[in-house]
Amino acid sequence: MKNSLLNDDFFGRLETLALNLRTDLSGFFGGKHLVSTHGQTVEFSDYREYMLGDDIRRIDWNLYSRFEKYFIKLFTDERQMHVQIFLDCSASMGKANPNKAAYAVGTAAALGFLSVHNMDKVSFKLMKENRAEDPFGTIVGKNTFFKAISDLENLDFADETDIGEAITSCPNTGTNDGLTVIISDFFTDSDWKKAVDYLCYKKRQVLLVQVLAPEEIDPTYSGRVNLIDSESVDMADFKNLKIRITRSLQLAYEEALKDMIADIKSFCASRGAGFITVRCDRPIEKMLFGELLKVGVMG
Repeated sequence: MKNSLLNDDFFGRLETLALNLRTDLSGFFGGKHLVSTHGQTVEFSDYREYMLGDDIRRIDWNLYSRFEKYFIKLFTDERQMHVQIFLDCSASMGKANPNKAAYAVGTAAALGFLSVHNMDKVSFKLMKENRAEDPFGTIVGKNTFFKAISDLENLDFADETDIGEAITSCPNTGTNDGLTVIISDFFTDSDWKKAVDYLCYKKRQVLLVQVLAPEEIDPTYSGRVNLIDSESVDMADFKNLKIRITRSLQLAYEEALKDMIADIKSFCASRGAGFITVRCDRPIEKMLFGELLKVGVMG
């Protein structure tokens, strides 16, 4: 991958942002996310009546003097979440369009940076064929993050990816402890819905980010062309076509793309997952500020 969006200016512009994760997630202690359970921070939350076994040091004696009942103070709990980013490394994600590959990697890096910047853990899972590689392990802290990013910039996009199998067979996806992001164009015959169902079963917060190139959204081809599937190894594959592009064919493609996006959006809504579609010719920061705010992932 030759193109890159990752530099000091890019990450500097992200420092004012933060991921907005659900308050019912149960991550590790020591993070910045306020959750619905009560803990040991200094931020006051509420009172409740004293019960046998409670710490008597948390009794509010001022309330006792007024009501002659024992009440204890409750404080908010802060947790460290685990953000897992599954990146589709198939050929359709970048073999023919380096800008699309750079945008996908840049999106993964931006979400990873927001995680470590806000004291969360992050993992990059590279989906290749039917597996999800984990070359960097669990990343904590910016030093380790930037070492991983330097390798991520050299990522190759090739072959096909079975999203459903890659994610469901991935060990250590965690349970109810953070956000899982799937970055792909979803131009696949694989059962990606199985992956979403699996992650929801694991009580993960789920976000799908569909990355498309401008020519995939609004193709400008006309006349007779050879359409070659970037993920096809055999040039005689039935997916490779010699075809005459007409206006009616373009309209049919536009409708098919709309139906595909509507299907993904509807399925994610039924599972409580977030979904956004982004163009790789738009600034990543605009996507973060705009689209992710709409689905409640950015705070």
